[in-house]
Amino acid sequence: MQDEGATGTVIAVRGAIIDVRFPRAQMPPIDSALVVERDGGEPLILEVHSHVDRGTVRAIALQATAGLQRNVPVRATGEPITVPVGDAVLGRLLDVVGIARDGGPPLASDTKRRGIHNPPPALAAKADSGSHLFETGIKVVDFLAPLAHGSKAAMFGGAGVGKTVLVTELIHAMVKKYQGISVFAGIGERSREGHELLAEMRRSGVLPRTVLVYGQMNEPPGARWRVPLTALTIAEDFRDREHKNVLLLMDNVFRFLQAGSEVSGLLGRLPSRVGYQPTLASEVASLEERIASIAGAAVTAIQAVYVPADDFTDPAVTAISTHMDSVIVLSRTLAAEGFYPAVDPLASSSVLLDPSIVGEEHYALAEQARQALARFKELQDIIALLGTEELGPGDRQIVGRARRLQRFLSQPFVVTEAFTGTPGSSVRRADTLLGVKAILEGEVDDWAEESLYMIGTLDDARQKEAAARSKSEERVS
Repeated sequence: MQDEGATGTVIAVRGAIIDVRFPRAQMPPIDSALVVERDGGEPLILEVHSHVDRGTVRAIALQATAGLQRNVPVRATGEPITVPVGDAVLGRLLDVVGIARDGGPPLASDTKRRGIHNPPPALAAKADSGSHLFETGIKVVDFLAPLAHGSKAAMFGGAGVGKTVLVTELIHAMVKKYQGISVFAGIGERSREGHELLAEMRRSGVLPRTVLVYGQMNEPPGARWRVPLTALTIAEDFRDREHKNVLLLMDNVFRFLQAGSEVSGLLGRLPSRVGYQPTLASEVASLEERIASIAGAAVTAIQAVYVPADDFTDPAVTAISTHMDSVIVLSRTLAAEGFYPAVDPLASSSVLLDPSIVGEEHYALAEQARQALARFKELQDIIALLGTEELGPGDRQIVGRARRLQRFLSQPFVVTEAFTGTPGSSVRRADTLLGVKAILEGEVDDWAEESLYMIGTLDDARQKEAAARSKSEERVS
């Protein structure tokens, strides 16, 4: 039997893992919160992970434990960690336990709170993600890996290939036209990235409909491990209580699993494949299964996932990808060649790329584009050795169109304007299809490839081509 307010004492501190002794009749339940009051500072929040014996619990610290000593009193709350939810958190930046960290006033004491451990919606209550496409304005995503309201998408890529830039562009492009609430979870983010995102959202005027939740890189693994649950709890409250559509963005989900691996090691568990925690699959499932839509309110999730050493067979990557509707793969090769966003059109996929959802024309164009790009990839070794002159007329035509298509699917971003000097563009899906169709049907075979690089619509490319020809004629004359 657990008594709310029961008091125990710290008997061991091993980094972020704390052992606490309680009277046998007052053992706090697993996943409940413990509080350590500290002189002149914020209380330290712990979460019960396991019962070591009949009088000892093992807990995970969600804040730094520097200076914590044995025999310090610990108070059991009798309930899970709760975080503030509802309209009061809109426009605020919170940490893993719901404390405002944006320099603004503290949240009111009567703010509604909700526990971070909740079961996923019952299967009967879940709504089909449906066929209402969610246009991002990013050509390659809308064309080859489309999203829908209530779907889950993940962007997989190694270090430095543009995951965070792509997520930030999605926030910028979608939040303005998205009539709903946005919740951003920064998992293991750098402090600089958090400040930059907060400043960008203030400038663009979308902050009043957004909640930012951060567990930063310098925080203990317990904070990084639980911060996705905090963000998800806030999203669930808007979905369940207010029946509002929610856009949930997470960067970076790999660091959630990395933090779980650190916690597992501190707990003394034997590692599993490639050194990951033995509970890898269940940890991913416990997070991803909660990201679900119900009748009248959709949760649309977009997640960035770091791929260690560009190894897409990594257990963490495969565990996450099985839960996704759309998989967007970022290619280091394309990034090195200057194609941004560096989305690999052949490795990326979506269950929504179906004739019954996107339409017959879109599906047929996507298939033709993939065939052309796949053939171009097959011929690249021959081209590198002998040049395109040694190819047959049919293959030369395919290669020319595939190269133009590759360049057309690149796009300048709004969030990179300050670095590139090129105005960003957002392209409607219909305009993307028109451009792809023109390229595949040979309407632009006589255009310079450069005219299709880093532009928005085909009209932009047409203007670029006309300007280039005019300049060429001036030089000749």
